[in-house]
Amino acid sequence: MILAAGLGLRMRPITKTLPKPLIKVAGKPLIGWAIDRLEEAGVEQVVVNLHHLGHLVRQHLDKRPAPEILFSPEKDRLETGGGVVKALPMLGGAPFYVINADALWLNGAQGALARMAQAWDGRRMDGLLLLHFTVDAYGYRGLGDFLLDQTGGLVRRPESEISPYLFTGVQILHPRLFKGVPEGPFSLNAVYDKALEKGRLHGVLHDGEWFHIGTPEGLAEAEVFMGTRYAGIRRR
Repeated sequence: MILAAGLGLRMRPITKTLPKPLIKVAGKPLIGWAIDRLEEAGVEQVVVNLHHLGHLVRQHLDKRPAPEILFSPEKDRLETGGGVVKALPMLGGAPFYVINADALWLNGAQGALARMAQAWDGRRMDGLLLLHFTVDAYGYRGLGDFLLDQTGGLVRRPESEISPYLFTGVQILHPRLFKGVPEGPFSLNAVYDKALEKGRLHGVLHDGEWFHIGTPEGLAEAEVFMGTRYAGIRRR
C-alpha cells in the first residue's frame, strides 16, 4: 500500500494545486519512485489511498500498465492508520508493505524492500520499519525516532533526547496489528505503540541514501542530488 492521501501542508504553495505524490524529483513524480521500487521487489498489486487532489493522482496512475493499482478513496481524511484499515479488504491476510508516497530512497548493495522481506519473521514481528541514520539523511533536521537493540527490536526515542535512527516511511505490517483498532482517523503510531508494548516492532537499517521531502528546502536538496546522479541517464 502507498499512503497518498496527505495534504502536504508544509510543501505549500506547491501542494495547493499539485498533490505531494506528484511532485517531481529528477523528472519523476515521488509516487513513481515508490511504485518502481515495489515493482522491482516483485509486487504485482498496489493499493493507493486518495484524498487531497486525489483525482490527479488517479489520472496519473491510470496511465501505468504495471503493477496493478487499486484505489482507496477517502471522502474524509483517515490519517495513516485509518487509511490502512479502510484498505485492508484489498490487502489480504498476509504481511504487506506500506510506503509513504513521498518516501524517496536509493538502494544500497541490495534492494531495501528485498532486505526487509528477508528479515521479516512473523513469529517475532507484527511490524518491521526501515530506519536510516539521522546524520546521513538528506534534508532531515529532526531528532530521530527510535533506538535499535541488538536483536533488531525498537524503542521510541526518549523525550528531549536524540536518537541515531529515523523512520523512513517504508515498512512491512501484518494485518493482525489492526485488530481492535478504533474506527475513523488515527495515526499508525497507535499500532506501533501496540507492537512496542509486546516487543513485536522491529527495524532494519537502510544502507543507501534517503531523502526527507518534507519542505521545499528538502525537495531542493533532493533535486540537486538526484538531478546530478541521473542527468547522464536522461541525456542518453
